[in-house]
Amino acid sequence: MQLWPDEYEDLREEAREMVGSLLTGLAEGAFGAGDIPADASREEKVRRSREAMVAFFAPVPEAEVREIAGVPCRVFLPEGPATAVYLHFHGGGMMIGAPEMNDTGNLALARHHGLAVVSVDYRLAPEHPWPAGPDDGVAVAAWLLEHAEAEFASSRLLLGGESAGGYMAAAVALRIRDELDAIDRVIGLELVFGVYDWGRSPSQRGLRPYRGPDLLDPDGILFFTECYLPGRTDDERRDPAVSPAFADLAGMPPARFSVGTGDHLCDDTLWLASRWVAAGGEADVWVGPDLPHGFMWFPCELTKRWQAHMDDWFRRHL
Repeated sequence: MQLWPDEYEDLREEAREMVGSLLTGLAEGAFGAGDIPADASREEKVRRSREAMVAFFAPVPEAEVREIAGVPCRVFLPEGPATAVYLHFHGGGMMIGAPEMNDTGNLALARHHGLAVVSVDYRLAPEHPWPAGPDDGVAVAAWLLEHAEAEFASSRLLLGGESAGGYMAAAVALRIRDELDAIDRVIGLELVFGVYDWGRSPSQRGLRPYRGPDLLDPDGILFFTECYLPGRTDDERRDPAVSPAFADLAGMPPARFSVGTGDHLCDDTLWLASRWVAAGGEADVWVGPDLPHGFMWFPCELTKRWQAHMDDWFRRHL
């Protein structure tokens, strides 16, 4: 099994240098790690992390802010009739973040692929633990299943997201299948370095294929997990209703999975993608050697290859 083409070998050194030069400042800025005392309360850690993440919001004027099924969303429209509706979920460990993190990318999807993009501002832990976030995602999905044709000129749905957003996309898609009986309307899932095992996979605990610098670390992942799923053991967090990696994956639509080998969520992607195929599904898997969590923030030739792979996947499935 070859996880990346031979030609990527010559691109690894550049990627490592780029990550090494940018990651420390990015991690401290994104999560406020450099300013939060070790003995700070949970509330203080959450507050400071959210304040720090605001610096990474990049709202664009083209976004239409509206409520869908009672949930705040940011909507991006193509210039003509939509080829499909892309239901997007932002990252942030189910605790921080907002749709504004992805305005630039979502606008590009609308412009380049003719998609109507709906990015969901779902409720966050610890104020709103599981299942509040996925409930919001399912509510928006249900509305789109009923109204997308009239509203956006297409009844086809794609779901996707990054990090916790990848988790949200997978979890919501499973509930579209099981609760809404409408998985046939979903033509694909774009799952980018998601967390699919809330019982903490080996890589989440630090056993990564490449142990270079990363935006995530085991302590931070555990903190996110305890905010989102308080009072549960690791086995309880592996309930299929919570962790997509443990779900029945029969009948799921084609999916694109991507992750770097330096990501503390690497195992989650490799495991879910393998189970996806074993269950009869179609999976395109992109693995970036040595790349960390959030690798698209590190401009290098490897991340350009990831972007090209993504654009090709959208073109083929549209």
